[in-house]
Amino acid sequence: MQNIQHITDDLIYVGASDRRLALFENIYPIPRGVSYNSYVLLDEKTVLFDTTDAGVAEQFYENVAAAIAGRKLDYVVVHHMEPDHAATLMDLLLRHPEATVVTTAKAAQMMEQFFGTKPAKLQSVKEGDTLVTGRHTLVITMAPMVHWPEVMMTYDSTSKTLFSADAFGTFGALSGNLFADEMNFEGEWLNDARRYFVNIVGKYGQPVQTVLKKAAALDIKMICPLHGPVWRENLGWFIGKHDVWSRYEPEEKGVVIIYGSIYGHTEAAAMRMATLLGQRGVKNIHVYDASHTHSSKLVAECWRASHIVLACSTYNNGIYTPVEELLHDLKAHCLQSRTWALIENGSWAPQSGKLMRAMIEEMKDMTVLGDTLTLKSAMKPEQENDLAELADLIVANLKFEL
Repeated sequence: MQNIQHITDDLIYVGASDRRLALFENIYPIPRGVSYNSYVLLDEKTVLFDTTDAGVAEQFYENVAAAIAGRKLDYVVVHHMEPDHAATLMDLLLRHPEATVVTTAKAAQMMEQFFGTKPAKLQSVKEGDTLVTGRHTLVITMAPMVHWPEVMMTYDSTSKTLFSADAFGTFGALSGNLFADEMNFEGEWLNDARRYFVNIVGKYGQPVQTVLKKAAALDIKMICPLHGPVWRENLGWFIGKHDVWSRYEPEEKGVVIIYGSIYGHTEAAAMRMATLLGQRGVKNIHVYDASHTHSSKLVAECWRASHIVLACSTYNNGIYTPVEELLHDLKAHCLQSRTWALIENGSWAPQSGKLMRAMIEEMKDMTVLGDTLTLKSAMKPEQENDLAELADLIVANLKFEL
């Protein structure tokens, strides 16, 4: 059964959502599922913008057939060759051999890598090229390394719509409402949008900044991404979030406390720190157990907040494994410009503090407040003052008015 939605009179959503997939890219948990977005433009020429993941192939083919309603398919624009958007391309062309594929030279090379062949009809495009479909004029803009090297975007100068590839996307399946303004996006979607950006695109902040500068020169009334809802209102707010994220600036002033605890003693110190911060007027505090929280969420939380407290046990004379993995992940994603406080624990030879500090100092523009607070097995009553002093340092740095 077809399940299409009209975005405008001549632009139709033909994508589909997958709620069965547990891990996006086989690594990121997606409890709310994910959408694979594809769009059909009906003009003198018909245009399909991107295909979908194989997991929703049958729904996609039915949607395309319903949208074009017996017309031939003139063009397939491929913005990004990652299989969640292009796995169904060659099968689609078996159904529509008349279609010309429009894409970058690099994407065409990747088609041969993935499929062992290239489409019979292929039109390679570059920055500034145009495709006139009748009433609509489509303008190509390159977006390399957002987040693959072959990526491009398309700006419809007639409807002022940006087909943005993976930019401005988010985790989460669609549930009948296609537009962001029909949803409680900030309350229900923003965390997934941040986690999507940080983990998928976050490493490539400078290329994102380049694309944002290009976008600023365009009169954009609507954004059609490859994942998540379509944007037709409040675009500046969502674009502004991406500007902050891609600059590696903290989105909010607040404290994220992450602990790696084996038997609960390090956890107790972390929770006491949270209480002391709360008593000092800090309101934006979030606490996470690194052993029970997926790294993709922890990375996103470190992106969101200005201050991070790491409380970590020593393990095999090193950093407790989940915290060590998080630090490697943060470095790989190029987190920058954060302020840290460190708590270590070790029953006979505490080592995690100096090792965490060394890893943090390998990252750009990081500040570690004060000395590492060292616990031996468990926090002692006389260390309450030491923990309070560390909390005072954090509060002073946050510049809260108490």
